[in-house]
Amino acid sequence: MLAMKRSTTTAPPPAPVHAPQSLSAYIQARFDDFSRSQKDVAQYIVDHLDEAAFQTAEELARRANTSSSTVVRFSQGLGFEGFPELQHAARDEYRRRAPTGGPASAAPLFSLDQSPFETVLAADHVNVEETARKLSRSAVDAAVDALAGASKVLIAGTDQMAFFASYLRHLLMLLDLRAELVASPSQEALGRLSRIDSETLVVGLSAGRPHPLIVRTMKLARHREAQRIAITDATLSEVARYAQVRLYYSSNSPAYVRSHSALLSIIQALAYGVYARDADAYDDRIRAFRLK
Repeated sequence: MLAMKRSTTTAPPPAPVHAPQSLSAYIQARFDDFSRSQKDVAQYIVDHLDEAAFQTAEELARRANTSSSTVVRFSQGLGFEGFPELQHAARDEYRRRAPTGGPASAAPLFSLDQSPFETVLAADHVNVEETARKLSRSAVDAAVDALAGASKVLIAGTDQMAFFASYLRHLLMLLDLRAELVASPSQEALGRLSRIDSETLVVGLSAGRPHPLIVRTMKLARHREAQRIAITDATLSEVARYAQVRLYYSSNSPAYVRSHSALLSIIQALAYGVYARDADAYDDRIRAFRLK
């Protein structure tokens, strides 16, 4: 009787994903139920399935900026016995996604015995190609329209994103567009946030877990009805959630840091998209800027 009582009062663990639902779809459906550290793992698996399918729990934890125990608990929270079972599901989905023909199945960029240098270059090459395939023309056109028509632009990016935010600002200033930068929680930067209004275009850049300042910037921009563009490597990013236009880039890398080659390509392509709207007029502005 006691055994029967226990079996009726103990809640069963969540069932693991089964076909036809993919692991990625299952994770996204339950995303809001995860803790903050588990969301980091979830984001990384969804956006880097090919790496999650073949990395160890320790390697995945390092990429997601968390601990291997969190990866294991995340796997069990999905209903798997442990990480190996989750990884098996990731490999199944990866094999179903893998292209079987066309340009993607062409000869590899380097020989199989790649040096570390060649391995990183090959990963960057794939990232740019994957990003180009996944970006929608409508989202890109909307971003270029917003940049070209904005009376003022505020670009937010901290830490490693600060360089790319500064570079985007430089490219826009060459086109004589008014652009400001928020790269740290300094008094000057906070003052720029206070001036966000409906005439402002806010561009938020993030990689992995977004910095609280960038999330705050996007929330404030939404509250003040400003236009908002998110450029991120995480499709489940909180920064993207508050944006009207979302541009996703792939950042897979065998190195100890994320790859930003595709991000740099997006930034330069957006600036060129604005330039191409009126190349003759912008050429005059660029010459004037260089002569200053």
